[in-house]
Amino acid sequence: MKEQIDTINVIIAGHIDHGKTTLLQRITGKWADSHSEELKRGITIKLGYADTTIYYDAKLGYNIDKNGSPKRYVSFIDAPGHEMLMATMLSGAAIVDAAILVVAANEGIKPQTKEHFMALQAKNIKNIIVVQNKIDLATKEQSLENYRAIKELIHNTDAENSQIIPISAKQNVNLDKLYEVLCQIPPPERNDSDTPVFLVARSFDINKPGTAPSNLKGTVLGGTLKRGKLKVGDEIEIKPGLTIKEANQIKYKSLKANILGLYKGSQKLEEITPGGSLAIETSLDMAVGKADILSGCVVSTINSLPEITSNLKIKYKLFPEILGANQKVKVEPLKTAEMLMLSINTAVTVGDVKKIKSDEAELNLRIPVVPFEKDNIGIARNINGHWRLIGFGEIIFS
Repeated sequence: MKEQIDTINVIIAGHIDHGKTTLLQRITGKWADSHSEELKRGITIKLGYADTTIYYDAKLGYNIDKNGSPKRYVSFIDAPGHEMLMATMLSGAAIVDAAILVVAANEGIKPQTKEHFMALQAKNIKNIIVVQNKIDLATKEQSLENYRAIKELIHNTDAENSQIIPISAKQNVNLDKLYEVLCQIPPPERNDSDTPVFLVARSFDINKPGTAPSNLKGTVLGGTLKRGKLKVGDEIEIKPGLTIKEANQIKYKSLKANILGLYKGSQKLEEITPGGSLAIETSLDMAVGKADILSGCVVSTINSLPEITSNLKIKYKLFPEILGANQKVKVEPLKTAEMLMLSINTAVTVGDVKKIKSDEAELNLRIPVVPFEKDNIGIARNINGHWRLIGFGEIIFS
């Protein structure tokens, strides 16, 4: 892009098969489900990525066809809607500035619609756009009934005044209105002067079979820069890093590497600052990053990250009921010795509750994390074999 414009990260969330991935394809031209199992099953399993630039023309309005002046660069994250993949959705919600909640006009609000909405609240995402998709498949009565249900869902929440946009992604109806609303989201404050913190959501081996050894690329890390700056040539540290088994014990080894390349969408950069989905090509062996081995890790310059920890103290708040279930289920208080799943930034871990005092709890984690004070946490409990979101909180040190 020749002109410097605002960048935002936006997650597309909602119930399975309500048209999230199709919507993303229409507004970016990219099909985000690239994982072979996703293509086979027709659902999103891992986080999908795509980006676009929105333009404005006085006659043509908001568009992605490069007509007029560029107004905003948007990096999209496609989150899985299936209830079994809630942890993946929470990881995606950790690296965004805004969200599009997709609700099919012909089906209305479903269990995962509610759970995804509460996840967005738990991750403290204030800017939420509701897309009422598939209006071409709904009657006027269905659309109005489901519109009223959406208003009821967002009533008395931070999203109460969110715009609800009727859309048909397949028929390209009303997409220009969505572009306009995306451009109206206030640009978030960016801190590029602090110590860099890069959150890893995906890790890749991008080499194709048969690539000549001299042309092989190192592990690529995908995610977002929360603060600070990173540039090509920087030496970085990745924590917690790799799991290593020694004498029947699992240990974690942080990794050090050099930055060989930086990318924002298809752009190759010499330096990155906060904003947008970003990729770091590293000097690590390509095998290190295969199959998202390093997802959930945190990257910074050498010796800049906190030590990893297996003991965590949190301040928490529980929801009144579990919204992902087909029937209303009251959220019971936390209990000592119970196991919880925590979503911290892009990391997902499980831990046993050691101590509870008022609205604070201490946990012993099975998988260590890199702790930052006041980092937001999603809390889930295993109910009938499914992890259900029951509350949210933040890390505390005192």
